[in-house]
Amino acid sequence: MKHHSPASSSARPLDTLLGEYAAGSLNQALHALVATHVAINPASRRFVDDLEALCGAELAKQPHVPVCSRDSMLSRIFNEAEPQRPALSESAHDEIFPPALRRLVGMSSAEVPWRSVLPGVKEHVVSDHDGVEAKLYWIKAGRKIPSHTHEGQEFTLVLRGGFADVSGHYMRGDIAIADEDVVHKPVADADEDCICFAVTDAPLKLTGPVAKVIQGLFRN
Repeated sequence: MKHHSPASSSARPLDTLLGEYAAGSLNQALHALVATHVAINPASRRFVDDLEALCGAELAKQPHVPVCSRDSMLSRIFNEAEPQRPALSESAHDEIFPPALRRLVGMSSAEVPWRSVLPGVKEHVVSDHDGVEAKLYWIKAGRKIPSHTHEGQEFTLVLRGGFADVSGHYMRGDIAIADEDVVHKPVADADEDCICFAVTDAPLKLTGPVAKVIQGLFRN
């Protein structure tokens, strides 16, 4: 199976995602997913650093434009309410969750209250706002996820172990990107349980023979 990397031609959707991250245009859940990816993946970290440096150089060329009501604008930004999450110790080491993901989830990887949805498959809903859902998945080694496609986009970051599908093999730090054109049946690697963080902007759609039986489990 092919191991994806930002340098490969198949990684162009990932490059676009990294560009949106550098521009600050991603929603909170997807921003945390990419921040976690670049914390794990040195090649992507360098790519983002280069993009940010390029953006900074372009901004420096632009003429200065006075900002009206600067103080009130800054006050609104810094006083904007954010979701209350438990305080986390940044110094505490977590081999599975880098700091960006721990801040979003609000707990360490050892504290996740997993919920079984299928034999060998557990999940935890991190957030569900404005049609964007963020979930953690725990998949037993060797277990197959039912065949499915997507009504929108799905971004899946591997945090532990790995999985394979029709598009390749993904390991810790890799991001798999799927949409309505992809029908796949991810299979966790046989030697280790797989933990992933997935962000979707629409429900997935099961396509296998048992779709009607278990479709509801993935929508709850």
